[in-house]
Amino acid sequence: MMQNQQSQIRTDLAIESAESFSESEHTLSGVVVREITDENAHVHITHVHIKNAQGARRLGKPMGRYITLETPYLSDEDEDYHKEITKVLMEQLDLLIPDIHRKKILVVGIGNREITPDALGPMVVDHLFITRHLIREYGSDSDMTRGFGIVSAIAPGVMAQTGMEGREVIRGVIRETKPDVAIIVDALAARSVRRLNSTIQLTDTGIHPGAGVGNLRHGLDRETLGIPVVAIGIPTVIDAATIVNDTMKSLMDVMEQHGLYQEVCDSVRTFDDQEKYLLMRELMAPEIANMFVTPKDIDETIRRISYTISEAINAICHRI
Repeated sequence: MMQNQQSQIRTDLAIESAESFSESEHTLSGVVVREITDENAHVHITHVHIKNAQGARRLGKPMGRYITLETPYLSDEDEDYHKEITKVLMEQLDLLIPDIHRKKILVVGIGNREITPDALGPMVVDHLFITRHLIREYGSDSDMTRGFGIVSAIAPGVMAQTGMEGREVIRGVIRETKPDVAIIVDALAARSVRRLNSTIQLTDTGIHPGAGVGNLRHGLDRETLGIPVVAIGIPTVIDAATIVNDTMKSLMDVMEQHGLYQEVCDSVRTFDDQEKYLLMRELMAPEIANMFVTPKDIDETIRRISYTISEAINAICHRI
């Protein structure tokens, strides 16, 4: 989604784009930000609605609705808590796809299952309860299929594996199977370390695979696929320059508290986030500046979170 990958802070999260503006700019025409907290599930929910082209230009995101769920416990191994997250995720999906259980759903798992931080989409597909073939065989009112929604799924892989753009594969599947809605699941890139594996973003604007890591592919949205598209994503990687930038900020806070290098601190604090980010990229060695980092426990985390997302899709699509 980034227009200039070398000069922009890399993030796929609309909430982080909104946070880059001052409080007064949050009220700019065309962008509405609403925040609520689900105390029972310990989830902070932020709705960002980009309503016109001006807001889209300012945030660098397409017009549409973005829902962000934030919880520090998302990667914890607590089945009861993940059931609560599943309920919240279902509620938010219902806002973007009303009467989803009455629709023919195609779930698309974007990513490379051979690379763990990019394997979220394919792993969600692995856990889904697929029913389209059953309903085609037995009908929707048989004892075997009663209460089932119509769900099909595909994990199209990446170009290096198939020689084809994911968009080409998905459009072919849509043309043949004629779903009503596509739910696309993909791993994202974040701006903030604290959002890694602790944030779920839902949006009705589709996705641009690889945008957050500077590997932009054709968009997967209503315009390119011909049907409504809802995207679900979790940030699993972060730009190395962003980590250095955040570390330097913490260092300057400590230096300021102790009265050290006051003039340097004051001068750098006049920089906005974008200028600080560019400074860090200039100072870092080229081979480091282009690195993306993921947590060490990413294997287990992706397995756990992918199951939670698939359970939400299963539960909301099927009435069983």
